[in-house]
Amino acid sequence: MTPPAGTSSAGAPRGARAPRTEPGGPLLLGVRHHGPGSARGVRAVLEAERPDAVLIEGPAEADALVELAGDPGMRPPVALLAHAVDDPGRAAFWPMAEFSPEWVAIRWALDRGAAVRFVDLPAAHTLAADPTWDDGEGVAGDGVRIDPVAELAGAAGYEDAERWWEDAVELRGGGDPAAPFRALAEAMGALREAYGHGGHPRDLVREAHMRLRLRAARKEFGDSVAVVCGAWHVPALALRTTVAADRALLKGLPKVRTEATWVPWTHRRLARRSGYGAGIDAPGWYHHLFTAPDRPVERWMTGVAGLLRAEDHPVSSAHVIEAVRLAEALAALRGRPRPGLGETTDAVRAVLCDGSDVPLALVRDRLVVGDVLGRVPDGAPAVPLQRDLSRRQRSLRLKPEAEERELALDLRKETDGDRSRLLHRLRLLGVHWGEPVAGRTGTGTFRETWRLRWEPELHVRVAEAGVWGTTVETAATARVTARALAATGPAMTATASTGPASAAGSTGSASAGPAASAGPAASAGSAAFAWPAASSGPATSAGPASTGPATLTGLATSIGPTTSIGPAAPTGPATFTGPATLTGPAASTNPTTTPTLADVTVLAEDCLLAGLADALPVVMRALADRAALDVDVTHLARALPALARSLRYGDVRGTDTAALGEVAAGLAERICVGLPPACAGLGADAAAPLRELIDEVHRALGLLPDATGVRERWTGVLHRLAAHDRVPGLLRGRAARLLLDEERIPDDGAALLMSRALSPGTPPPDAAAWIDGFAGATTDGGLLLVHDERLRGLVDAWLTSVPAEAFTDVLPLLRRTFSAYEPGVRRTLGELAARGPGTGGPSASAPGAPGFASVPDRERADAVLPLLHLVLGTEAPA
Repeated sequence: MTPPAGTSSAGAPRGARAPRTEPGGPLLLGVRHHGPGSARGVRAVLEAERPDAVLIEGPAEADALVELAGDPGMRPPVALLAHAVDDPGRAAFWPMAEFSPEWVAIRWALDRGAAVRFVDLPAAHTLAADPTWDDGEGVAGDGVRIDPVAELAGAAGYEDAERWWEDAVELRGGGDPAAPFRALAEAMGALREAYGHGGHPRDLVREAHMRLRLRAARKEFGDSVAVVCGAWHVPALALRTTVAADRALLKGLPKVRTEATWVPWTHRRLARRSGYGAGIDAPGWYHHLFTAPDRPVERWMTGVAGLLRAEDHPVSSAHVIEAVRLAEALAALRGRPRPGLGETTDAVRAVLCDGSDVPLALVRDRLVVGDVLGRVPDGAPAVPLQRDLSRRQRSLRLKPEAEERELALDLRKETDGDRSRLLHRLRLLGVHWGEPVAGRTGTGTFRETWRLRWEPELHVRVAEAGVWGTTVETAATARVTARALAATGPAMTATASTGPASAAGSTGSASAGPAASAGPAASAGSAAFAWPAASSGPATSAGPASTGPATLTGLATSIGPTTSIGPAAPTGPATFTGPATLTGPAASTNPTTTPTLADVTVLAEDCLLAGLADALPVVMRALADRAALDVDVTHLARALPALARSLRYGDVRGTDTAALGEVAAGLAERICVGLPPACAGLGADAAAPLRELIDEVHRALGLLPDATGVRERWTGVLHRLAAHDRVPGLLRGRAARLLLDEERIPDDGAALLMSRALSPGTPPPDAAAWIDGFAGATTDGGLLLVHDERLRGLVDAWLTSVPAEAFTDVLPLLRRTFSAYEPGVRRTLGELAARGPGTGGPSASAPGAPGFASVPDRERADAVLPLLHLVLGTEAPA
């Protein structure tokens, strides 16, 4: 397309003077998203010009939500969330912090009664598009998408773009507030002239929509309009094009039905390190720069000192004073207008942290990034499931917090029991607000410990789970029922497909607008639509123009540290419109995966923990059907422990577990019948996992109520395993140890089994495996050898009899066995072995301490006397 007359191929009108497109025209305020310097400039210019309407770069659907930004219950950081109605997992965020220029402009307009409009491409088009929509043609220059801030910084002689930005914007103040916007518009015009769309062809479509919205606003409000957008877009918005040309770029865009709302956000999610390309490494630092009324360095150092003192680090007022002095000296030495984050960090490390990076990491995590969690009013649109969850959170006093914390629950208390059920139900729905962790009571059933942390994307997970029901209980019941039915037969796929569609997330380029998570296109028209190539559209360039690098260097220098200059608007991770994208549900809930018997038993356990009485009968039928059809004893063994735990939890939660007990008893009977044949003739590699299953089944049978008969049968199985020659030595040794621990064989019986296993006719590897099964894997095995001299003697005698050529083969297995013991146990075993047989264990009465002979060796003691006299400075007797 040929650019209209009076414009350059880069899309910047020649002779236009920013921040207005023309004398008396609308204000174009190009900003760096999440930049406090930009936010201060926007507020000052708006206060001076007082426009009747403010246009914001953001999805057009947000127009209906803008009034909520003035609600007293709204507290940034927050984000606009848009998602497809039929596929909530296809979602995008537009985050805003208190120091974001967009948020400042919105609040200024609401406070002054000005109109607010969002002018970017609607999320209905963005979320419907192919997620690879900007991976086609039109990549700038050498095929790399440019970062405008990095380009300007490089032209000004800076290697670090963030440092240039701080020097040019964040650390300067005063002067004409509109000057930064004029200088930046000129610089961006040079960049657009040199690089066209900079490797982001979809920007051409977005900018066409922005121009159409700007025209509509000018018809309604005249020229009393201000536009707050990324500075990269200013030259394109200043471009004079026809309505028909802009509409042609928007023709044929795919579209889906979407919903939008406000959701809480966090400073941590604004940081690049968190995986969401919001463009700043230090949101806590930028928030401080924006909100500190004066003396920002002094106030920052005071906050750091308070944090370190709270963590018991000795920090005094003198430390704070010296840290401020050092930061100012470093800034002067480095030629910076004021201390930046680098100087304050160096000063904190040297003075307040005594040169250590350990407390400095705490400062970075708590202050430089931070865990500030925003808040949205109750009137914000939300799916019914989200509203029910919010009500439950309030009634149970479970406040969502960005900072990770542990929650200990006593299930005997009604409130704690309700909290536990809520958290378990949310996990079944894929909303992992809390994760259970091992508590101080170990395997006790009356207490639970959870690790809680609320992440912003959980709002999308709740929206996804909303297809299952309008309350947490009904949604979890429907989800569990569907999973149980999916496990019962071939109808699994058809049944499970009624659940929420999952999508593999794809993080798009933030600067090019919201990138939705991957998924099927929602419109048939999307396949026919092609995003503009580099040669099309009003803001493209066939190559660098005559005002390229030389002009750019001059512009970058003119807005460098020697001038009071405003923000540069980056592409890439630093832009506002680059949303956080989401991955699909966890693999464990993937409906296309055939559930195993162990999966169904875990589902039954989760159902009990969540208190889903209506879903339990369906799950139990599925469990019984699966157990009846499964003939693999290892599957049965893996399923039994979860059932045993469920029976215990059912007792404390008051759940009827009679049907579950019947299934567990049936599984135990089948395990007793099938385990001995399954163990015969196994190799060493196959025996290792089976030993773990035997241990788990043994523990599970101890938890089953009224299972005396089953436990007796299990004892018989262990006797058969311990005495059967075709069973691997590892499993024979383990069976013997379990029988000994349960006092089902006498001590001399264990010694007899060991003597047989370690007899000269047994191959050394098999004998070593028997020892590993009997005395390995736990510290208790070592203590048994310490206190039972007969068993220890048998092992010692066998070790001394192993041929030299076979010892090398069994050494790794023996080393693994003994390495599992505590250091004290290994040391005691070594001392007892050195003393030889017949000396007894540690409890035996011995004339001397362990490791010493009963009678002193005078000859060896006399050998020390010369050295002792030398140390004491005495003379040895003649």
